[in-house]
Amino acid sequence: MVWTQRVLPLLWILIEGSAGKHWAAWMPQSMSAFTESCVAIPCRFDFPDEILPSAVHGIWYFNSPYPKNFPPVVLKSKTNTAHEIYMGRTKMLGDLKEKNCSIQIDRLSSEVQGKYYFRTDLGGYNQYTFSEHANLHIIDEPYVLSPNMIVSGSETELTCLVPDNCPDMKPSVTWIEIEGLEHHSAYARLEESDGSWTHISTLKFLPSYKNNGQRLGCKVNYLETELEYKGYVTMDVKYAPRIIDINSSAEITEGTQVAFVCVVDSNPVSRIMWLKEDILLKEDYSQNLTLELEYVTFNHDGIYICVAENEHGRSNKSMGLAVMYAPWKPSVNASIIAIEGESVTIMCNTQGNPDPTISIIKDKQVLNSVIFENELVLEIPSVTHEHDGEYWCTAENPYGQSNSSFNLTVVFSPLFLPESKCTVSKDTIQCMCTVKSNPDPVIVFEIPERNLSRSELDLEFVHSQRNGYMVSSILTLQKDTGIPQVVLCTASNLYGRKAQELLFQDSSKLVWAKIGPVGAVVVFVILVAVGGYMIKTREKKNLTESSSFIQTETSTSHNGQGNKKNLGKVENQFLSISERILLRRHQPSSVDSDYANIDFTKKNVKDSYTSTEELTEYAEIRVK
Repeated sequence: MVWTQRVLPLLWILIEGSAGKHWAAWMPQSMSAFTESCVAIPCRFDFPDEILPSAVHGIWYFNSPYPKNFPPVVLKSKTNTAHEIYMGRTKMLGDLKEKNCSIQIDRLSSEVQGKYYFRTDLGGYNQYTFSEHANLHIIDEPYVLSPNMIVSGSETELTCLVPDNCPDMKPSVTWIEIEGLEHHSAYARLEESDGSWTHISTLKFLPSYKNNGQRLGCKVNYLETELEYKGYVTMDVKYAPRIIDINSSAEITEGTQVAFVCVVDSNPVSRIMWLKEDILLKEDYSQNLTLELEYVTFNHDGIYICVAENEHGRSNKSMGLAVMYAPWKPSVNASIIAIEGESVTIMCNTQGNPDPTISIIKDKQVLNSVIFENELVLEIPSVTHEHDGEYWCTAENPYGQSNSSFNLTVVFSPLFLPESKCTVSKDTIQCMCTVKSNPDPVIVFEIPERNLSRSELDLEFVHSQRNGYMVSSILTLQKDTGIPQVVLCTASNLYGRKAQELLFQDSSKLVWAKIGPVGAVVVFVILVAVGGYMIKTREKKNLTESSSFIQTETSTSHNGQGNKKNLGKVENQFLSISERILLRRHQPSSVDSDYANIDFTKKNVKDSYTSTEELTEYAEIRVK
């Protein structure tokens, strides 16, 4: 009776509110119930006021309102009979005299699912089958409803719908398999729609990507029965991409092959991209994306980013690729020509990974070096001839070595070397003038105390270069003409002119070492005996030859016009040097000088590895 009191007031409103009394009935259009449970179909009918029945009877039919079709009788109130499938399963809940035609059906099964019609019998011809009917659905599980879209991080509600249309059985609803749900709670309410009652249980929670694909259940039990019904829903949680796997940063050697894999978890599928320095390398709509580099070079060195995006968000992760390679061939200055005294900057640039050790080397000696750098600078504030030569820039790291060379050419005025001197031997006098200069010098021999004719000179030279430029010239004089007191060597080029007196070294002095102590005593006695005689004889001879030489050459020079011209040139070039030397030795300043002029500018440069002995030639000056 509690159930009828819950339903009938609404029926009364519908019936009483109808205008004019006529044949009419009301019942829910659709109802649901679980298998093996029960259902009560609320029903109310009416008939015209002029009919005053003495008794009211009713009949429920299944699936057809027409008796002539012989539809199954669900329940006949007058005889309390029913079709065999309904025997003992149906009963009238309402009082037909009160126009209440409600019926209850127990132990429901799929065979009783269908349409139910009511026919009233008021006696005589007052029988009427109402077209209104209730459609009964037999279900095996509750309905679990989920939103059209479940988004991670947004509060979501799932609803479990349980039919509650049987007064003898009350459902108990619980949620199952809800482990892992964050901030979940449940509440219930009872809701009526068109005379059909539904128990509604709502589960509220905050979904995350972890809940995607998770199955949630709603379980229905009836007290004092073993009946149990379960309904499930699998959640489709939408969420932004998550990059769950990507290569770690790596170091690889140039020339190898490498593959980068980016694995993404998202719903729906994301657009995955590989980028390097904002340049898109590869993309695809997938759950993973592989970027393959067939042959790695230094250009592949850098940061690689995997980006994944869909309509719910964007995610990215980066990794570094360090390509290890040998240093490049160093970039160095072009070959330089510098004037002695100028400042020179030598720069060496390269690139390698790891950063190399860079050195600047000359003559197998390291001049400067840096570690783990890509550039080296060598400053020479003031270059000298010693800086002239070939320089090497070397770069080295664990993966290899490379080098480059360049030349620094220093141009400088002539520089006399210690080898420049005169040597007196048994028959000859050899004067060697060795000069280092760049460019090649013009070497001039000068004997101020002798008046020699240029046409009588027969000179040749030797030129040798090693670690720069070294020029040697040897002048050979016959000893019987006398030993000159002064031999000058003058060397000049575009950058300067220098003169040097060549010192004498008597080769006979070297004999003492060979004779030994005993021989030295014997020689000493002989020298004492003949010393005076030899000295006087040489003085007379030198005096006679010197006077004869001066008179002869002087007269010759006055008679020849070409000789005057040559001697005038010599005097203009070297008079100042001759005067200083002759005055110091108390010689007359008017003595003419003759010279040997050796010009090397037109000679071919010989190999620096050719020995001096192989290149030495002689110029012999004889006194007429």
